[in-house]
Amino acid sequence: MNLDTTQLIAVASALGWASGLRLYAVAFLTGLAGQLGWVDLPSGLQMLAHPLMLSASGLMFALEFFADKIPGVDTAWDLVHTAVRIPGGAALAAGVFGADEATWATAAALLGGTLAAASHVAKATTRAAANTSPEPFSNVALSLLGDGLVPFMLWLSWAHPVALFAALAAASIAMIAIVCVLFKFLKALVRRFIPSSAAAG
Repeated sequence: MNLDTTQLIAVASALGWASGLRLYAVAFLTGLAGQLGWVDLPSGLQMLAHPLMLSASGLMFALEFFADKIPGVDTAWDLVHTAVRIPGGAALAAGVFGADEATWATAAALLGGTLAAASHVAKATTRAAANTSPEPFSNVALSLLGDGLVPFMLWLSWAHPVALFAALAAASIAMIAIVCVLFKFLKALVRRFIPSSAAAG
């Protein structure tokens, strides 16, 4: 490994953040990049390049790609994967440093898990709000945006780590704003729905 500390932190951050959006895409694309020799994977991530792991992550990547385009199914998928994406992002981030650097790996796991949680909550909230609209186009557009952001952020972490930090800072601010605004919207929607349901009953 010839990666310096800055780049290792950038890769760990990108893996954590992107896992909150598309964990299986992160695992598959990272493993594929390692298998093809595009990047030199740290020892803690080399298992992602194993053919069996590539097959499993590739299959789940394909399933998630289509599930994420269907209104209602996307929200159910997000709910189920709350228990998967966050620890997955933490584990991938920790894998950047491996067992030999226990302190760095622990710090990376905390960072990766936090970033995965933030991006997951922002994604799930945004998609839940989009599902209140009868047209399917906003769902597909948001899903395609996520499909594009994941490989872009992963590439940025390897090629331009400092730019990755700037992009993550901007994304974090945007995610906080999105969650605050849409949480209030969804809360108001639920409040309007519950009284009308009670009256109907």
